[in-house]
Amino acid sequence: MGMHPVVYESQSFGELLKFLEERRYQKIFILVDENTEKYCLPILNPFIHSYEPVVIKIQSGEDHKILKTCQVIWNQFLAYNANRQSLLINLGGGVIGDMGGFAASVYKRGFHFINVPTTLLAAVDASVGGKTGIDYRSFKNHIGIFVDPQAVFVNPVFFESLEIRQLKSGFAEMIKHGLISNADYYDQLSEIQDFFNVDWPNYIDESVKIKSKIVDEDPNEKGIRKLLNFGHTAGHAFESFSMENHDIPLLHGEAVALGMMMELDLSAKKLGFDETEADKIKKYLQSVFSIRKFKQEDFEGLLNFMMQDKKNTNQGINFTLLKEIGAGVIDQFCSKKEIAECLQAFIDRD
Repeated sequence: MGMHPVVYESQSFGELLKFLEERRYQKIFILVDENTEKYCLPILNPFIHSYEPVVIKIQSGEDHKILKTCQVIWNQFLAYNANRQSLLINLGGGVIGDMGGFAASVYKRGFHFINVPTTLLAAVDASVGGKTGIDYRSFKNHIGIFVDPQAVFVNPVFFESLEIRQLKSGFAEMIKHGLISNADYYDQLSEIQDFFNVDWPNYIDESVKIKSKIVDEDPNEKGIRKLLNFGHTAGHAFESFSMENHDIPLLHGEAVALGMMMELDLSAKKLGFDETEADKIKKYLQSVFSIRKFKQEDFEGLLNFMMQDKKNTNQGINFTLLKEIGAGVIDQFCSKKEIAECLQAFIDRD
């Protein structure tokens, strides 16, 4: 594997224990939120309690992925004398991995961290590729750096406690991986009916391979790594808008599923993606995700968020679109008019 190993664990965390044995860190910290403390820490703790890890608990959720929470983490590092021979274990989903990685990487100019993803989304997406960061004034991941975990330990035992919405949120990123670079993989995924009876490691491995290969070629997102943005330019807008306006906001993967639906239309418009094929994929996405309807009065707000995307340049809004299934194309600049038309069609759909 690319820059950092992604390791598939058995129930007993043999690989993680081997890693800790070899590295002999002076002090170990574990970052959890109230959910992973309750459901995941009891699974991991029996195996590593002899290292007397310091547990740092933060509040879950994207709205806590902010500087203030980093200060909570740094205060604990300070209280327990973290230094460059320390290790942080990020036990959680994407928010914990992103924020923990960031907090460890800038504290005393950086000490090691590893990710132990407890959600499917983090296993296939957030844990791979060395992006860390926090949100700043409603803008996602605006403060952060590229830095790799020492390793990622994937243990499917954690996914058993996930509710179906969370599971599907991760599944959306897997669908994206298939759509941008592997049509066969997309076909396999689109046959999955029963989400509670899936051999996840098998699929996770394929997703991680796709993502790692892309990230290895382009770690700092100058070119081909932008492939991974498919569904995300529109998706982040849906996600940000929903966070500000809905009582039960969209999960990341749900927003990406919506984003892919809208960006399939853009793909048909700009790259001649087959419309029948696009409709089929949109139907499939609609069958997996209980897709939220947006209203006409949401239009301006959504368009606004799309125009704010951090990948924009003065050529327009930069999208990654599809030429066909398995063939993503980066740097597709779209005008405000093109985006507005597709957004309107998205809002008007049945």
